[in-house]
Amino acid sequence: MNVNALRIKLFADGADLPGILKLAELPYIKGFTTNPTLMRKAGITDYEKFARQVLEKITDRPISFEVFSDEFPDMERQARLIAGWGSNVYVKIPVTNTQGESAANLVHKLSHDGLKLNVTALMTNEQVRTVSTALRGGAASIVSVFAGRIADAGCDPIPMMREALNVLTECPGAELLWASPREVLNIVQADQINCHIITATSDILAKLGLLGKDLAEFSLDTVKMFYADARAAGFSL
Repeated sequence: MNVNALRIKLFADGADLPGILKLAELPYIKGFTTNPTLMRKAGITDYEKFARQVLEKITDRPISFEVFSDEFPDMERQARLIAGWGSNVYVKIPVTNTQGESAANLVHKLSHDGLKLNVTALMTNEQVRTVSTALRGGAASIVSVFAGRIADAGCDPIPMMREALNVLTECPGAELLWASPREVLNIVQADQINCHIITATSDILAKLGLLGKDLAEFSLDTVKMFYADARAAGFSL
């Protein structure tokens, strides 16, 4: 298998403008996602300025920008503002606020007002069902289930992702996004279950050239690496 054989849509996850623009040159990158944590790590202090810089360069693929208020009325204000930045913008709405209160009513309102949403941070089947109901009949949308974090908790995310796909058949305007992958294998797994989208950071995307690599050759490359590094370090016994 190689990257061109993948059926799933690959999105790039990050907030480094030069890195985003470099990835945008790759034809198999079909969209982009960001979040406040990635922006903070990238040293971004002016949210809107950064977003508009990205949108000036990338106009042909979806890009998700997240609200960061914790109050639903202000989330709505931010969502409508962000949506106005470009026709390719998907507004990320967290599945709940920090008090654990569901954002379903806001999701329904915004989606049925025509805003394209990316509902994010889902990790349970109940959340998928609730969000699917809220989105049904609304604008095009993305449902981001954090499969990587589910795996971090020691749970196999694949059964849940399969169930999420089943639930979303009742919401044809929504696509399922496999969020927070930890390794290239996750891209293969997501592709195998017919997940619609997977978003990955640049370090994982950089490993895509290894897809389908002969394992015996990979083994020999690894042995050569250890040998070369031992020599470079000047080790002796």
